[in-house]
Amino acid sequence: FFGPGHSSLRNQWHSRALKPGIHPVRHYARAVRKKQEIQSQLSDLAPTLLKMDYAPIPLAQTANDVVKKLLTLELASHRDKLLLKEEQLIAKVQKHKTDRSSVEVRVAILTARIRNYQEHLQKHPKDKANKRRMLMSMDRRKKRLKFLRRTHYESFENVCQQLGITYTFPPQYYRRATRRWLAKKALCIKVTARARHFLFSAGLTIKP
Repeated sequence: FFGPGHSSLRNQWHSRALKPGIHPVRHYARAVRKKQEIQSQLSDLAPTLLKMDYAPIPLAQTANDVVKKLLTLELASHRDKLLLKEEQLIAKVQKHKTDRSSVEVRVAILTARIRNYQEHLQKHPKDKANKRRMLMSMDRRKKRLKFLRRTHYESFENVCQQLGITYTFPPQYYRRATRRWLAKKALCIKVTARARHFLFSAGLTIKP
């Protein structure tokens, strides 16, 4: 049944059947999926901006090109850029120039850190410690936004609009929906409906 040229014919069929971007996995082909890239929040920072430590110094503006490269974001580290981004977000929501401890400012700082964690997780998805820090920061920001929404709704709307935050309401139940819990809930609904029908037919009513 199998001739001497069977292996060569099989190799030719595989080379013709497979297309670029598709790899054979256990006798079937699967297309390669590209991950959706998140745009970095630091991409809008111009490289000519001065670092935070040298921005208030007037001599930094008149320095030569070699010194300016050392003082600007062109050769700055990721931490320096992140600090400058935090200051930009704080300036959008702070009440006055010296405001550093209000709820709005804390939300802005946490927002910059959360976005930095998300960018890091996109490159290193197995970094569990970074994911834990991100979830903790998201919980802190959620509590502050909830407090701000309850006390100062106008300020809450302004913070969400300026920082680009989409506030979603928490679910009614945090309990995990297991099959046993769903069956129990369906049984309770069924028993309550039957009890209401029996009382209605008997001319009685259920007190709320």
